[in-house]
Amino acid sequence: MATATLGGGCFWCIEAVFQKLKGVQQVTSGYAGGHVPDPDYRQVCTGRTGHAEVVQIQYDPSVIGFEPLLEVFFAIHDPTTKDRQGADVGPQYRSIILWADETQRDIAQTVIDRLTHEGAFDDPIVTEIQPLERFYSAEANHQDFYRTNAPMPYCQVVIEPKLEKARSTFAALMAE
Repeated sequence: MATATLGGGCFWCIEAVFQKLKGVQQVTSGYAGGHVPDPDYRQVCTGRTGHAEVVQIQYDPSVIGFEPLLEVFFAIHDPTTKDRQGADVGPQYRSIILWADETQRDIAQTVIDRLTHEGAFDDPIVTEIQPLERFYSAEANHQDFYRTNAPMPYCQVVIEPKLEKARSTFAALMAE
């Protein structure tokens, strides 16, 4: 089993997509990349803890590799907006890859370089690449958010389009 830690805006949005991929065993919403020990949601929402909302993905690398995970990651959020995803504004919503080892760091940089070279986005990619120092799991009400709240308007308006994009773009990677 391997672990990837990624932040691309609200953790509910990316959690829902990664939970649907083949080879992903568990996705945990949480916080990383900051300087306040053991933060909670209210603290992170102030934007003053330095943490980003992230997901930690436990996956089987014999089924799905780190690079395909990053391909999905870059497709389902906007990596060109600093400290923002849609209506969510603040450093807690920044695009970030927190690497577990130098191989992940190198793959992340290679993917960003390739996407930049291909002109995949109109604006420069601002995704941060940092070593993972500590991951803090979010509170229970933030886990499996889409699965338990799919009918909510937020889920239908914000999360469902990301899921649909993942289904159509990465059909071969989807478990459903």
